[in-house]
Amino acid sequence: MAQSDGVSLAQRHEASAEFTPYISPHQSPREFTLRALVLGSILGILFAASSVYLALKVGLTVSASIPIAVMSISIFRAFGRATILENNIVQTTGSAGESIAAGVAFTLPALLLLGQELEMVRVLLVSLFGGLLGVLMMIPLRQGLIVKEHGKLAYPEGTACAQVLIVGEQGGMNARTVFAGFGIGAVYKVLNSGIRLWQEVPERIFQFFKGGSISAEISPEMLGVGYIIGPRVAGNMMAGGVLAFLILVPLIHLFGDALTSPMFPANKLINEMSPHEVRNNYILYIGSGAVATGGIISLLRALPTIAAAFRRGLQSLSVARSGKTVEVLRTEQDLPITWVVGGSIALVVGIAVAPVLDINPVSAVLIILFGFFFVTVSSRITGEIGSSSNPISGMTVATLLITCLLFVAVGWTGISYRAMALSTAAIVCVAASNGGTISQDLKTGFLVGATPRYQQLAIMVGVLTSALVIGGTLKYLNEAYTLYVPQDYPAFSAPVLPDAPKQKGPDGASYQVVSVPEVTQGVPMGRYLADDSGHIRYLIDPGIGGAYLKGLSATGQPKEVKQKLDAPKARLFSLIVDGILSQRLPWGLVLVGVMLALMMELCGVSSLPFAVGVYLPISTSTPIFVGGLVRWYVDRKQVQSAADAESSPGVLFSSGLIAGGAIGGLFLAVLMGLEWDAWNVEKLSPATDSALFSALPFVALAAILYRIGSRASSESDRSV
Repeated sequence: MAQSDGVSLAQRHEASAEFTPYISPHQSPREFTLRALVLGSILGILFAASSVYLALKVGLTVSASIPIAVMSISIFRAFGRATILENNIVQTTGSAGESIAAGVAFTLPALLLLGQELEMVRVLLVSLFGGLLGVLMMIPLRQGLIVKEHGKLAYPEGTACAQVLIVGEQGGMNARTVFAGFGIGAVYKVLNSGIRLWQEVPERIFQFFKGGSISAEISPEMLGVGYIIGPRVAGNMMAGGVLAFLILVPLIHLFGDALTSPMFPANKLINEMSPHEVRNNYILYIGSGAVATGGIISLLRALPTIAAAFRRGLQSLSVARSGKTVEVLRTEQDLPITWVVGGSIALVVGIAVAPVLDINPVSAVLIILFGFFFVTVSSRITGEIGSSSNPISGMTVATLLITCLLFVAVGWTGISYRAMALSTAAIVCVAASNGGTISQDLKTGFLVGATPRYQQLAIMVGVLTSALVIGGTLKYLNEAYTLYVPQDYPAFSAPVLPDAPKQKGPDGASYQVVSVPEVTQGVPMGRYLADDSGHIRYLIDPGIGGAYLKGLSATGQPKEVKQKLDAPKARLFSLIVDGILSQRLPWGLVLVGVMLALMMELCGVSSLPFAVGVYLPISTSTPIFVGGLVRWYVDRKQVQSAADAESSPGVLFSSGLIAGGAIGGLFLAVLMGLEWDAWNVEKLSPATDSALFSALPFVALAAILYRIGSRASSESDRSV
């Protein structure tokens, strides 16, 4: 194996017009090994599960490549040294879990919000087809985007990951930093959300300012997210939360409390609503308009990049198909172009014939076309600004809008076409997300001297293994937070069908499961339990995107959850599908959100993070803002490059906090699904109702993050 000469990657590039990778193309150390694939798959499954949880909570995820690389180095060192290329295969395989989980969790939960069932097979097929499409489309793009654009496209996470792998050849504190964050995050989550030594979401509702409230979900994963995304984005999100909960909600009460009848789309008087209910009935639509506009603006801003990347992609494909035979170095060996052509044809057939997806051949072809276009877009944008700022949701919104408008043009406006449109957008979303991720992986491989075809095969393995657990994770999380709420709609009677699915209700009786895909006779959209006469007895309020915080468990015990999994991106997509295909949406509220986003752009502020802040509960934005403040204080003490910042101790510790907190939350969700929480709520209520006392552990955690982030260069440099 080549030895490090102590020169950074950037210095190597400056010293030579033709880049020389860390491992020479003429060397062939161990790389594509079984142990690397197995470890990468296990870590990918771990981060896939935590990414599903995070995506449902706040509508975003963070790159898993760097923490996986650090964990791989540490684990292999404990059981025998591995080569740098083996560690690279581990992070490449594992990174698929986060990217696929993001695409699936952003989109498919919208089915629950549309009153339909989220089938495990649908989740599996969307994960597989979308993930494989992202890999196939990047094969002809690698030469143009990764190799030819080296020095122009930074791919910050990929470059940082390469530096971590090289540093890992000689040890250091990186692995201990990630594992410390993981352990502290998991323990904090169990003490807070499990044993409940302090409140999970301290809240203050102002009596002198009706409708005004402030709250914070004081969790380690939110603190870590805020640190990673930085003070500017975190501040914009908090500004959106302030607008929603300290301006718009009070204004709605100010003008609406005098109304004597409910105002559309709510079915309850405004003066009887809590801030949470006002948010669910009105602010969500304003936020959805702002988020959709912010995503589209991000996409439009990237149009020059999109056009250039698309041209280069076509040029790369033309060169690859010309059949020129030349000697290819190990570091330039891609999977053959026949894999792209044959794989794409196989995907079209597979998507079209899979009955659970409800996708016809026309939509299947659209998926391949949209997939290639947006994988190109995703890779290019990721190369310029990194994965965290990649507007995947904007690309998905564009796909969904075009698909729905095409459906309307040909008369496909029935309820059955909602699932088809959503599945189409979901596969494209997963492909674009995975395309951006594999771009970062290929950049890492290019810098360290990996074999591209082995990386492409490795991420396919990661797609297959991660896809197997994502559906189960979604199912567990949804069921853990699901409530059965007694309901009575005397004017509504569901048709009694002998072959209708049956389910045991919380009272032990057998009921017919009734799906209401649109508002009917005063019954809101959703899934219900109806008795033998067709009368509704219970609402099945889903854990993902549900509206109720108190109800009954599956065994009839009183059950309470502090917050539902909001799934902000899925809620946005459900509004788009339902609004376009059913032509029934409170467009006035949506247009207010559109104008808010345009106003922020005119003020020179990026509208997308601000819009996300309007859309999410302020309890989510507050701890993220605290994490951003910690990052701001740390950055004031030191100046470092973007690549160094991506692998700094503070970012690595934050990655551990996110993974530990998310896995801890997932573990507690499983216990809730096993009815442990029914006893927990009754017997283990918070030890104190003091919001100040509850904030102290979170402040202590922020102080630890600040201390670790501040040690940065001096200590980590000594380990190189």
